[in-house]
Amino acid sequence: MKVRVAILCCFFLISSFCSIAQHFRAGAAVRLITPDPLLPVSGGIGTPKKATEKNGELYVRVLVLEKGPVRVAIVNIDNLGWPAALGNKSRKLIKGIAPENVLIGATHTHSGPDAYGFPNEKGESFADLAYLDQCVNKIADAVNEAVGKLEDASLKIAVGEAKGKIAYNYYADQLYDPRCGVIQAIATSGANKGKPLATLVNYAIHPEVIGSGRGILSPDLCGPLYDRIESQGGGVAVFMNGAQGGMVTADNRLENGKEANDWNECKRIGELLADEALRIVNTAALQENPDLYCTSRKIEFPVDSEIMRYILQKSPIKIEMAGDNMVATQLNLLNIGTAQVLTVPGEALPNIGFYVKRNMNTKQPFLFGLTNDAFGYMLTKVDFNSFKRYDYVSRTSLGEKTGDIYIEQALKLIKESPKPAVIK
Repeated sequence: MKVRVAILCCFFLISSFCSIAQHFRAGAAVRLITPDPLLPVSGGIGTPKKATEKNGELYVRVLVLEKGPVRVAIVNIDNLGWPAALGNKSRKLIKGIAPENVLIGATHTHSGPDAYGFPNEKGESFADLAYLDQCVNKIADAVNEAVGKLEDASLKIAVGEAKGKIAYNYYADQLYDPRCGVIQAIATSGANKGKPLATLVNYAIHPEVIGSGRGILSPDLCGPLYDRIESQGGGVAVFMNGAQGGMVTADNRLENGKEANDWNECKRIGELLADEALRIVNTAALQENPDLYCTSRKIEFPVDSEIMRYILQKSPIKIEMAGDNMVATQLNLLNIGTAQVLTVPGEALPNIGFYVKRNMNTKQPFLFGLTNDAFGYMLTKVDFNSFKRYDYVSRTSLGEKTGDIYIEQALKLIKESPKPAVIK
């Protein structure tokens, strides 16, 4: 009898431990990365412009999710882009998370320091490598802190149209995705019980209200978005961009045909997007102990563009190559509760975003643009150099095959992966 009781006790202890170990958990952290003194800002190819003032602060923001043996870090950084060569340095310093499960995306602000090391016509780069190393360390510190703060959580997930004057397509007004995806982690125990730990906003837009030519360092509209969400009790705010290429930008148009390009306009758009995100997620059902899945694969792109080849060859930021005139990058797929997420290593045109989302196994599709890498614009071969309007985006892309290769690999990953939970 005593033996039977002991066996039963062991069974219940093991069952309880396994149940606890399988609880969904979340944690978040933030690091300030505003350079002091200020550094020149970069909005793309060319020599960075000297900054004489700042509007807002630059940050690294992290959301870590865990379920059983699966742990994932979602990182955003206020910068134009963040090459894998820098991201991989952080991954080596991060404890307790598989490197391939660390997703690092750039907000794409056009008012941050150069992270690409863009060379000029003489092959000279003016990127501040010491500052970039500081960011590398702060990314790792933030992720490690978020891991240490993991606690039991539930999720609220929603995708809906963000209404109001937020974004438009500069090339063709209505050719953009108005949907905003929101993932909110809510504590289920402890001092924070019932309170949001973090709110992730996924929306396609160029944060370029201020732009790079005015000598102002800024997170652009992302800064007011963070402030608004956090002031409304949404926990740590994280912004992940979407398929905003060609050319989905902030709708700062004025009635007189000019544009508003100051901090007040950044506040108007950022706060409106934050309010819409909170509205969209407000009535979402609570997902208790949701499932979590993460997979990745390496994909390769040919570098057909002379401009892009020159940048890759001359930049002090050493990009991973996969043979002659080929680059390699990582593609991730996540299932987070009822949502499915795919990463995009650049600025995909909206039609690519719509097509991939339509083929994802969920009614809550998320695309994390400029994540794991940022290889310029991504067009399909039928769009490449097809219109005069697409001249710039074609010249600053890897080539005409990039979009088609991405779509092919993304669809394969979707097909090979399990489906996320069904919305009830």
